[in-house]
Amino acid sequence: MDDLPAATVEALKQDLLRRLAELEAADSLSDDDRKPVELDQQSVGRLSRVDAIQRQAMSFAAQARRQHEARMITAALERITTDDFGYCGGCGEPIPLPRLSLDATVTSCIECAR
Repeated sequence: MDDLPAATVEALKQDLLRRLAELEAADSLSDDDRKPVELDQQSVGRLSRVDAIQRQAMSFAAQARRQHEARMITAALERITTDDFGYCGGCGEPIPLPRLSLDATVTSCIECAR
């Protein structure tokens, strides 16, 4: 992390923490969409039930994407605390700041990502 200024690392860290909070908020907002779909044919028609099942499936898929992103962010925050942040996991070289600014969760330089 010697290659990155401390203020830059702190700004990236704050962005990661903000994004993690956004993911948690989005996940709690979609709790209702992941509840089991009722079979009551009187209150919900067949097509409405199919729509509800599709909405539920999309909500589970979105939740899985949010959980994956949250794990990536948590790993990046851990790398910041252990001073491994900003270095390629493949070759050990510093990851260029423009790449980190685009996605602070990356773990490889452009060459190793290829």
